[in-house]
Amino acid sequence: MRSKSTSTLYRTIALHAVLVPLALIWLFPIWMMVIFSTMPENGIFSPAINLIPSDQFWNNFVLLEEDTGFLRTVFVSVVVALVYTATSVLLTSMAGWALARYQFVGKGVVLGIILGTLTLPYFVVVIPQFIMVARTFGLANTWFALIVPPLFNALGVLFMRQSFSMMPGELFDAARVEGVKEWQIFLRVALPMARPTIAALCIILFLASWNNYLWPLLINNRPDMMTAPVALGSLIGVTRVSWGGIMTGAVILTAPMLVVFVLLQRHFVAGIAAGAIK
Repeated sequence: MRSKSTSTLYRTIALHAVLVPLALIWLFPIWMMVIFSTMPENGIFSPAINLIPSDQFWNNFVLLEEDTGFLRTVFVSVVVALVYTATSVLLTSMAGWALARYQFVGKGVVLGIILGTLTLPYFVVVIPQFIMVARTFGLANTWFALIVPPLFNALGVLFMRQSFSMMPGELFDAARVEGVKEWQIFLRVALPMARPTIAALCIILFLASWNNYLWPLLINNRPDMMTAPVALGSLIGVTRVSWGGIMTGAVILTAPMLVVFVLLQRHFVAGIAAGAIK
């Protein structure tokens, strides 16, 4: 027993000896981003390497707000990400439920099309999508254009389909025998059982919307509808780049996401594991 315990201790030490330096390497750029956000413009490009925060964060934030109206763009990003996440989770759950529990003509074709969309680069789809939304429907610079076109998420559909497929069918059959309607089975039985998977999917979709840059850049040209990543991109001009503002905005956008992920990582890991095991 003592030999086994000693062997486990050595393996733990060796594992930490490898993982801790890797974690530090991953965290170092984030720490330098925090350092740069607290420095003046001339200090960022100083030859000296500074690893201690300075006192210019508030000044950089004031300049960032003056240049972009950053608080307004953060509000737009929060609204878009929350509405997108809630709506997309509902739609992908409904699609995953239908593909997992119902038999209908063309089910294999539908599943094949959904799988096929995963192989398409986003840049192949974005131009036709832009032409349809902006020119055909005239919906540029609207909340609808920001939220609705990216709603379909093939990965989310397959994720939820896998989760619903793992659930015992006898449970749903018993509910039907008791006279429970189909939509009640879905909302009151299936979705609560898929809570870990839904939690993981919410994190993935929220981060995807929060970091989305290309589509909001294409579909909007009004400052009051600008999202936060687009606002940071606008600080890169032809003759001037506001690196202090960019780093300050990046810290403001990154910090809440890191906190949310740390708090919900248990649900995220559980959801990923639940969707991956069959």
